[in-house]
Amino acid sequence: MPEGRFYPKTGPVSTRPEPEAPAGFRITRAANAARRWLSGFVLTRWLIGGPEGQASHTMRQGLLAALMIMVGSWGAGWIPLHAAVAVHPAVLPLRTTDAGAVTSAILLVVGALLLMRSWLRLIQRVDVRSPGAVAAMRRALIMWGTPMLLCLPIFSRDVYSYMAQGRVLHAGLNPYESGVSELPGWFAEGADGLWAESPSPYGPLFLLIAQTVWFATGGSPELGILAFRALAVLGVVLMVIYIPRLAAAFGARPAWAVWLCVLNPLSLIVFLPAAHNDPLMIGLMLAGAWYSLKRKRLAAVLLVTAAVAVKPIAMVVLPFVILLALPDTRSYLLRVREWAFAGSLAGALLVAGGLALGVGLGWFTAALSAGAAVLQGAPVGLLGIGIGELAALVSGLDADAVAVTVYDVARILSAVALAAMLLKPRLGNPVLWSAYGLTVVVLASSVIQPWYVLWILPLYAVVHAYRGRVMTSIIVLITAMVLLSMVGQLSVPQWIDQWVVRGIAAGVAALYLIYLAVFDPSTSRMFTLRDRSERWNAADGWLRLRELSTPDASWRAAELSQEDSEQKAGT
Repeated sequence: MPEGRFYPKTGPVSTRPEPEAPAGFRITRAANAARRWLSGFVLTRWLIGGPEGQASHTMRQGLLAALMIMVGSWGAGWIPLHAAVAVHPAVLPLRTTDAGAVTSAILLVVGALLLMRSWLRLIQRVDVRSPGAVAAMRRALIMWGTPMLLCLPIFSRDVYSYMAQGRVLHAGLNPYESGVSELPGWFAEGADGLWAESPSPYGPLFLLIAQTVWFATGGSPELGILAFRALAVLGVVLMVIYIPRLAAAFGARPAWAVWLCVLNPLSLIVFLPAAHNDPLMIGLMLAGAWYSLKRKRLAAVLLVTAAVAVKPIAMVVLPFVILLALPDTRSYLLRVREWAFAGSLAGALLVAGGLALGVGLGWFTAALSAGAAVLQGAPVGLLGIGIGELAALVSGLDADAVAVTVYDVARILSAVALAAMLLKPRLGNPVLWSAYGLTVVVLASSVIQPWYVLWILPLYAVVHAYRGRVMTSIIVLITAMVLLSMVGQLSVPQWIDQWVVRGIAAGVAALYLIYLAVFDPSTSRMFTLRDRSERWNAADGWLRLRELSTPDASWRAAELSQEDSEQKAGT
């Protein structure tokens, strides 16, 4: 590979100084002039001073963005009205006045976009082939993530649903049969009314954790947020440990994979301020894949089973990653042997755990209908609604029943696709094919939440690095999901016109986004669709996506990178 920094869209690029911005971009010239002027002051020099190409400058910008998000969350984040922090003198003006609400909303969206710029600039400024690249990504994670630990929940208030479901289980009810509305005061505790009568979509292990948190904190929202945020941090730590190890073993780019999967704004906001359980599931899956690769089958199955017991969707990954324990996947007999071992052990643990917890197998059936209370906005969901309404119009059939049938057919087709992948004679890298399988399952779902993409990204990124239109599409998707959810999920008091606040926030976000995508000379080139999609691996170099779609032979452990993966991942 020629010398130069690795850049996700264009691959290796020259390390020479960047060309001057086009003369016609007056906004760009004005921004650069303002940057030079501000670098003359002591206070602002720390943030923007020094050469634009310094990674430390980019990390400081990300820290500023995280601080803006932190302060903005105090005014526009989700918190029950009875919580002590909601009436704190420092927070109250941000939550109860028009100026406070608008200021908080602007801080959130500008902070999110500044974090987006910092994320994009970081991969331009850090040579991902250098020995210290992974360490640099970890430093950025600490700098950007630490302020977010002090945020009030933003983007989503599912953390309060976790608490409410723990309370349901603690009261002796089955969360797979009883919604959170079964208990008095549930709405005042912050749970979204959307889930009032919906069964829990989580596994028995996570319900046990939620019950423990509820009991240990006495239902305190502040302590509950901290407890679930600690679990999220544990998941992020697992990701930061095992993503580089797997990427190095498969001949991918460890630092690039950490940058893509952990440092993107969607991951940071969903994992830390929102305190979702997704990073715990992802971290356990990746740890299981690593130990399977090391042929430690028992540890691998236990870890992936724990991921399933947090979020049942992880069961899609188990039959793929357990094949990493095989030296050669050509033998169907050996595949069946691994599936029998993993399936019987995982099934026994999950059934026993459900019975011990008193919830039986409800988690399995609930997982199949997870999100039923949400508007079916995914492609399959919209298709089901359309066919249902058409059937009702033409034949008088019940529209909802027809829509449910469409959803069931989509699930069956995704299961058939998974079986076909697992039984292919020339099975590719099991982790990559687990990414294909999980992608199919997500696309076949009637509901797709913004953070579902975070389940899939690591499974792709530890096998290949990507550039071109595919990376541009990922960047645009992450940007859109962050901004739409951030603006749409603002917590605004009922006496303040929420549409005015959201409109102002959306307008500011649109202006900044236009600057990033069109006028900023550093980031605008990452929003172009001119370059073809390619992916890279040490064994193949850069190849177009379709050139690697079908392996020449079934995956073998001998295809692992010859470098010492643990040593490379730790640098």
